Amino acid sequence: MTSSPQPLEITPDTTVEPLQAHAKTERDDQDRMVSPDEPADALSTPAEHERFAEYLHALAMVPDAEETASVAAVLGDPDQVMAQSAVVRHLDARAAALHRVPDFSAWARRMAAAVELHSFAAQRLREWSLISAIALNADWGPDELVAASDWTQRKVAESTTSFEALAILTQSGRTRRVRNTANARSLRGNSARSE
Repeated sequence: MTSSPQPLEITPDTTVEPLQAHAKTERDDQDRMVSPDEPADALSTPAEHERFAEYLHALAMVPDAEETASVAAVLGDPDQVMAQSAVVRHLDARAAALHRVPDFSAWARRMAAAVELHSFAAQRLREWSLISAIALNADWGPDELVAASDWTQRKVAESTTSFEALAILTQSGRTRRVRNTANARSLRGNSARSE
């Protein structure tokens, strides 16, 4: 019977080497044959799926002071698609909770340092920064919103209270879904203001 892998603990002292050693051990376990004595599903969960779940759990529990180092440690995983996916999921959860408060900017600057060399995670952080700027009525430009990704435009259309952003997306949203959502929310907002 195979023993289950030890959970990966991510701390500020975690370096890429232990992460890579953990990944190699997991790949070695996966490469070996299942003996007739073992249940058929003994190796059915791929190692990267287990690491992904471990990373999500560790990032969800990490104290704020250790978050940047932990994100950087996860991004040191040799499976970059999985690592960036875990980090982006974490960024989405944290940014969703923070984007409407002034503390978002400081958090985003800390995260930018950790994700700057990882295009997918860095792009998602920039998208959340625009969403936050719109939500906080901070400095943002219509051209930024028009050029934003479908994902960003959809998030803004579904959640903003900015009539300026809704008007821009009603006219210039990339997809029909974004334009219709922005228009419907804008009309609802206008009728609520007139009552």
